[in-house]
Amino acid sequence: MIDLSTFRNPEFQRGVPRWKEALWLACRAVVFGTWLPVPSAIKVVLLRFFGAKVGRGVVIRSRVNITFPWRFECGDHVWIGDEVMILSLDRVVLGTSVCVSQRAFLCTGSHDFGKVGFDLITRPIVVGDGCWIGAQAFVAPGVTFGAGSRCGAGSVVTRDVGAGESVNGVPARVGSVKRVEG
Repeated sequence: MIDLSTFRNPEFQRGVPRWKEALWLACRAVVFGTWLPVPSAIKVVLLRFFGAKVGRGVVIRSRVNITFPWRFECGDHVWIGDEVMILSLDRVVLGTSVCVSQRAFLCTGSHDFGKVGFDLITRPIVVGDGCWIGAQAFVAPGVTFGAGSRCGAGSVVTRDVGAGESVNGVPARVGSVKRVEG
């Protein structure tokens, strides 16, 4: 049984001073948190200002939430869809030509429910070149996607995905991602 009154998090380093994090939160609320069509170029400049490594031709849609941009990196021609959540308590690396579809959640943090203090656990997420993460997919801490892999919409990915593989389902399993014609 957990006892949240004993929760301590002294080893977790936020990565920047509190004032810089507060400035990011304000910027995120005004520029990233709106449904208004703020140009991706402006978002890219702001992410870089806050320490993110962002390539060329990156498209960032409305209401994208990147918690700690100083732990975020993406290559060229990356598309990040509306309402994507990137909980970057640890590093998140997106390769070149990666598509992260609407409302996907890349989650680098969780808790050790086997410990009374519910200790925080963080692990990086790496998405290789040419990958597609489908809409409303959940990607767990520590997952790596090999180049050219695909994750079907609504999938829950808790294990690494090999290069060229497709995963679907809850929990995600290797198989074909069904093509949706529209």
